[in-house]
Amino acid sequence: MTDDEIAAAARQKGIDSFMATFGRVPENFRLMERHAPGAFAGYALMRDFVMRGPAAGGALDLKTKELIFALLDTVVGQTNGAKNHAAAAVKAGLTLPELAEGLVQTVMVGGITCWNLTGAEVLRHCETLGETVVDERKTPGGEAPPGGAAG
Repeated sequence: MTDDEIAAAARQKGIDSFMATFGRVPENFRLMERHAPGAFAGYALMRDFVMRGPAAGGALDLKTKELIFALLDTVVGQTNGAKNHAAAAVKAGLTLPELAEGLVQTVMVGGITCWNLTGAEVLRHCETLGETVVDERKTPGGEAPPGGAAG
C-alpha cells in the first residue's frame, strides 16, 4: 500500500467515525480534510483509536468518552464541540443529572466562567433534544420522587 493509499484509508476512517457519532462530518473537520488532508488523516487515525468501544478493545464505553469530550470542550470554551459531544453522550444513554454533575465539576478546574460561557448552554441544548431522560433516583415503588424527573 502506498502512502497515498494509507492516507486515503485513514481519511475514510475519520469520515466514517464522525458519521457514526454525529451523522455528519463537522464543518471544521471537512475544511481540514479538504485543505490539509494529511493532518486530517492523522487526526482520523487517533480519533478512530480513541472512539473504539469495548468490543473493539476500548476500555471506556461511548457514553463515557463523549462525556469526557463534552467536559474537556467546556473547560476550554469550545461550546459547539461541547454541545455536539454532550448530545452524543445523551444519545448513548447519559442522563441530564449525570451531565449536570459533570458540567458543575468543570467549575472546579476552570471557574464559574466554564459554567457561564459554556456549561449552561450545553445543558440547555441537551434539555431541548427531545430525549426522554428519567432521573435514576427511584422510590421503592419504582416511581420518580416528586420533582425528581429530569428532561
